[in-house]
Amino acid sequence: MPLTAPGLPDLPPDLGGPVAVQLAKPVRDLPTAGALPGGCRYEPKWDGYRLVVVRGAGGTRLWSKQGRDLTDRFPDVAAAALAQVPAGSVLDGEVVVWGGERLDFGLLQRRLVTPPSRMAALAAAHPASYVAFDVLAAAGRDLRRRPWRGRRAVLEELAGRWAPPMQLSPVTADPAEARQWAADLRPLGVEGLVAKGAATRYAGGRREWLKVKSWETTEVVVGGVIGTLDRPGQLVAGRYRDGELVVVGRTGPLSPAQSAELAAVLSPAAPSHPWPDRIGTGRFGGGRLSVALTRVEPVTVVEVSADAALTAGVFRHPLRFVRVRADLAPGDVPPAV
Repeated sequence: MPLTAPGLPDLPPDLGGPVAVQLAKPVRDLPTAGALPGGCRYEPKWDGYRLVVVRGAGGTRLWSKQGRDLTDRFPDVAAAALAQVPAGSVLDGEVVVWGGERLDFGLLQRRLVTPPSRMAALAAAHPASYVAFDVLAAAGRDLRRRPWRGRRAVLEELAGRWAPPMQLSPVTADPAEARQWAADLRPLGVEGLVAKGAATRYAGGRREWLKVKSWETTEVVVGGVIGTLDRPGQLVAGRYRDGELVVVGRTGPLSPAQSAELAAVLSPAAPSHPWPDRIGTGRFGGGRLSVALTRVEPVTVVEVSADAALTAGVFRHPLRFVRVRADLAPGDVPPAV
């Protein structure tokens, strides 16, 4: 089909991209039904990249939350939007990649580092899906000043003509149903829930939505700490992969009581401990900056609370220390996948 045609609606002047997206403020507990203007509407929080689809009269561009043009990184989504989304539309949503029965953030990250010459093969092997949850423009008209409920009606009308990989994010006004979604979808890699006010406008750059992560407890081996054996400040978590102890995450700062509980069961590492003397401060223990790592004998199992954000078995966000599990041995801990 031609990319341009006479008479097709174009975009409002400031929505041609990049686009300032509305943001969400983290909260610990799911907001009550009446916590936001017009009542709360709850949606799943997808584990992907925020992506704005800009469908102009002359083609389609995909923009990241940071304002980067990612059209060449997701040619499958761009082609689907060009074919299925009317000109003059701007959608807000999340791009995800499924790896088997779970969202795979690692496969998603490969889209950003794969050479253009290999992108078509990667997209064919691991296709992306676009989950839309808002519409900023339709038929060339700016909808951001409309309340959420009005934008949602327009979005649902647009989505009635879609087929995969274009998808509509589900929504509910029932907190109990939302909690059930969080529980049911967590094994699939859905991170939690986002709450939005049904009477609110779209406020680009402002944190007026609320997000609550889905947490559950699991076990890890203590492989090291940031701090000293008698006063650990953070726990560095390990799990075994093919017989090798690998770093899978770290906790946030420990409280004095948690530090004392952990210090009581730690012992110095043997020379055979596989971890280095320093560990990066970034995600997955990488990054340019590093801090001293106090290695400990990997015999202590602890229970931690973790969200659903995983990449190749590594927790992408800080863990929460819950308690020491003296009743468990390292062999009882789930392996790093």
